[in-house]
Amino acid sequence: MGHCYSLDLRVRVADFVEAGHSCRAAAQHFAVSESFAIKLVRRARDTGSPAPARQGRPPGGGKLVAYEAFLIQTDA
Repeated sequence: MGHCYSLDLRVRVADFVEAGHSCRAAAQHFAVSESFAIKLVRRARDTGSPAPARQGRPPGGGKLVAYEAFLIQTDA
């Protein structure tokens, strides 16, 4: 599984591109992949924030949801 770059780095890359540089130049300057820079700029443009998306399964779904009340009751 991949890792998330820090928000500080994400902001610096997005600002670098916003200042008029290309995504590929930003990738080379900050030693990140071109793919990361391109996707980051797209994400910042679409959502207004370069912050990473939440990862993992959304809460409330899973195999044991139907048995949640029973499990809580037997735990006590």
